[in-house]
Amino acid sequence: MKRIVVTGGSGKLGRAVLNELAEHGYDVVNLDRMPPRGQSPASFIRIDLTDYGQTVEALTSIDDRYNGVDAVVHLAAIPAPGITTNSATFANNVPSTYNIFAAARAAGITNVVWASSETVLGLPFETPPPYIPVDEEYTVRPESTYSLGKAVEEEMARHFTRWDPTAKLIGLRFSNVMEVEDYEKFPGFENDPTSRSWNLWGYIDARDGAQAVRLALESSITGFEAFIIAAEDTVMSTPSAELAARYFPDVPLRASVDGVGALHGVETMLSIDKAKRMLGYAPQHSWRVLG
Repeated sequence: MKRIVVTGGSGKLGRAVLNELAEHGYDVVNLDRMPPRGQSPASFIRIDLTDYGQTVEALTSIDDRYNGVDAVVHLAAIPAPGITTNSATFANNVPSTYNIFAAARAAGITNVVWASSETVLGLPFETPPPYIPVDEEYTVRPESTYSLGKAVEEEMARHFTRWDPTAKLIGLRFSNVMEVEDYEKFPGFENDPTSRSWNLWGYIDARDGAQAVRLALESSITGFEAFIIAAEDTVMSTPSAELAARYFPDVPLRASVDGVGALHGVETMLSIDKAKRMLGYAPQHSWRVLG
């Protein structure tokens, strides 16, 4: 695995992924509609991923830029509900992901990692989750058109890997992506915990999200797998068990895989046990310790 194309490399998570991959010796290409801000370790190519022809070209060769691609990281999307109309969100995100999956198959690329979303877990949790911490074991519960698109993408991945058992399509269900400059507002969440209950007070540092992408690419897994990717902790200083009891009193708490107990301290309520076990994921960053 030498050359990796990253769609959406100009975005918040994309920038971190480009840096992570370049630092580990990969030749990275950024496919996006907009160039990145500042310096970037990747070459940039402007693309419209809703156009299948452009997508195929970008995953095979582009004149004197490169010839051949070894793996794909697909992050490009309208990143959340409510940014544009529901139909526009679906019409952009789902066809783009289909084009990536189909173009990768046509190009003989069997290593694809893409951004699914924590929203498929049932966010916002106006209808409480079946248990806490939430994990990948229960059936997806999209509650918005954006999330519905992510659920459709995961279902597509199941069938693309059924058609080609040698293929790997890993969907990373990223929590709310944060950069260091975002952390200054975190202490204010204590004044209104309900402002962050929509995703069980979860987040992910962009650098740890990038680590998860690299580990997924380097994994020997085949087939489709989905992983929740979150920080070890919540955005709150209030203990997680206390938050769960106060705001989700009727939701049962599950013991964690490590046997320590359902919740301890400010532990995340978005279980990352599967990512730790199968990918070797180990978050390194927290808003509590900047740098």
